[in-house]
Amino acid sequence: MKKLFDELSTEVSKKTTRKYSTSFSLGILALKPSIRNAIYAIYGYVRLADEIVDSFHGYDKKTLLERLKKETETALQEGISLNPILHSFQDSVKKYTIDESLIWHFLHSMEMDLEPLQYTSKEYERYIYGSAEVVGLMCLQVFTEGRKHQYEELKPYAQKLGSAFQKVNFLRDLKDDYYVLGRTYFPNIELSIFDGQTKDEIEREIASEFKEALSGIRRLPSSSRFGVYLAYKYYLELFRKIKNKSPEKIMEERIRIPNYHKLSLTLKSYIRYKTTML
Repeated sequence: MKKLFDELSTEVSKKTTRKYSTSFSLGILALKPSIRNAIYAIYGYVRLADEIVDSFHGYDKKTLLERLKKETETALQEGISLNPILHSFQDSVKKYTIDESLIWHFLHSMEMDLEPLQYTSKEYERYIYGSAEVVGLMCLQVFTEGRKHQYEELKPYAQKLGSAFQKVNFLRDLKDDYYVLGRTYFPNIELSIFDGQTKDEIEREIASEFKEALSGIRRLPSSSRFGVYLAYKYYLELFRKIKNKSPEKIMEERIRIPNYHKLSLTLKSYIRYKTTML
């Protein structure tokens, strides 16, 4: 029965999410059960592409990414894939009528990661849109469950939240991106002389995006509001830790939030959510 393969594919996407991200896993658990699998599927798919460009050293990344792109096209056309992660993703794209152009923007940003690049402001904006904002928009199409007016109303906030998450990731991963992968995402910045003023400018931009995104989270459907709020709180806490570190420390270590701290943060966030209703 194909139903068994569908269930297996969902389970693979779920385990992929749990393996790679405690933060997003906990956030997804706070969503309405009926929409969780679609968000697991989206995360599993974008993680698969991320791993190709970030981790598969010693392999032909360009060929692997091109193969994923072609397999994605085929899966969307045929409504099936033998790759379980891709199968669960195409199923969610079809079920929630996710705009396929978002997928191609995402894959284009992944292609940008194949070669070391000193980003201009325009390339930086394009990369942020494709690597993060479109992922937020895919999730938003699941959250709004076909309500087009609500989706259009919340789009700018989903993009701001995706952008803020990605820029926090950039700061968190600054050391590995620069020294291991040869990437410098922030435009017009020389990381060999990364200083407090530069760090402050980046952080002000991120803080502004977090503030704007929160007003959108408050307007999400109840089925997804707390789950997204929880992910927001995890990233905000990570951002605060990064802000308290010197530029030198940021270039020396990858800042993390321990799992026990995340669980504590989950409880505090739930109490705040219930008492203030955001």
